[in-house]
Amino acid sequence: MKNYTDYIVEQAEKLLSIDSPSGYTKNAADWLMKTYKEMGYEPKLTAKGGVLVQISQGTDEHPEDPAKGPVLVMAHTDTLGAMVCGITPDGHLKLTPLGGMNPNNAEAENCRIITREGKIFTGTFQLCNASVHVNGDYSDTKRTYKDMEVLLDELVTSADDVKALGIMTGDIVCFDPRTVVTPSGFIKSRFLDDKLSTAILLGYAKYLKDEHITPSRRIYHHITVFEEVGHGGCGSIPSDITELLSVDMGCVGDGLSCTECQVSICSKDSRGPYHYDVVSGLIKAAKRANVDFAVDVYPYYGSDADAALGAGIDARHGLIGPGVYASHGYERSHKKGVENTFELLKSYLG
Repeated sequence: MKNYTDYIVEQAEKLLSIDSPSGYTKNAADWLMKTYKEMGYEPKLTAKGGVLVQISQGTDEHPEDPAKGPVLVMAHTDTLGAMVCGITPDGHLKLTPLGGMNPNNAEAENCRIITREGKIFTGTFQLCNASVHVNGDYSDTKRTYKDMEVLLDELVTSADDVKALGIMTGDIVCFDPRTVVTPSGFIKSRFLDDKLSTAILLGYAKYLKDEHITPSRRIYHHITVFEEVGHGGCGSIPSDITELLSVDMGCVGDGLSCTECQVSICSKDSRGPYHYDVVSGLIKAAKRANVDFAVDVYPYYGSDADAALGAGIDARHGLIGPGVYASHGYERSHKKGVENTFELLKSYLG
C-alpha cells in the first residue's frame, strides 16, 4: 500500500503558504475545494466559508446505532493572525489579535498587511521603541498589543502617509509561517494548528480513492474556518450525523504524555470530557493498528466538536491529532506523528 505521509506533508506545505487567519480564509477554502475536486469528490462551500464534502457513502445497514452512524470528521484551516485597529501619529500600525496570537510569540515576526482593495504591504511586528541600545526598559517591558506595533516597509512618517497607501482599520495582518521540513522528519511552522491535520484529512480522502475503499460508515469532512475564535464547528452539520470527530493538534508539554511523534487522543479538555465510548473506541482502534498513541487531558483547549455540542448538536464527540509542541507559537511536529494520526483514522473509520 502507498505511503501517504509525503503527500500529506506536501499538502500541508502548500496550505501553510496560503494566508488564512480567521475571517480571511477564502483563498485557503478555494484551494481546498479545488484539491477535493481533483480527487474526484464533490465538495460544497458553506455560507460561512468552510468546505463540506462527503467522502464515503458507507455500507452499514444500521445507522440508528450511533456507533455505526454517519460521522463528521473536522479540521480547521483558519489560523491565528491580527487586524489593524489603529494608526499612530508616526505611521505605525496598532493591532488587535485574531484568535489567540500571543504577542510574545509574534515579536519581530515579518507580516503582510492586506487592504480591502487587495493591496499587500509588508512589515515587522516589534516592541515600541525596539532598539536595545536606546530603550533601557526593553527587557522589563511586558509584551502586549498596547506596547507593540507594526513597522511598515514603506517610507511613511505619519498616519496620513499610511492612509494614502490605502491601509485602514480593519485590514488583515498575516504573520509569516516560516515552514521548514527537516531531513530528520521534523515539521516546523506557525499554524500547524490546524493545517497539518487538514492535510491529514486530505491524505485520508486520497487513500479511500486510491485504494477503492468504502468504509462501513458514511463519512463527511468539514474543514471549518472560524475555529480559532470559537464557532467554527457550530453550523453546516448534516442532519444525519451521530458522531463528531475533531482532528486538531495534539498537545505536547509538561504534565502530558504525548510527544511530537505520536497521535494524541484527548479524553478531556477545558470544556469537559469527550464521549466515553468514542474515546474508548479510538484507544481500541489505535491498539488494533499498533499505532503509537497517548491519551491526555488538555488543560487549556476547546475544539470544533465542543463548539458543535455547544450549538445543540446531538452527537457523540471525540478529538485526536498529531503531537504539536509550542502550540500557538512557532510550532513543531514530526512525520511520525502524521503517520500515527493517519493510521488511527484508517483503523477507526475504515
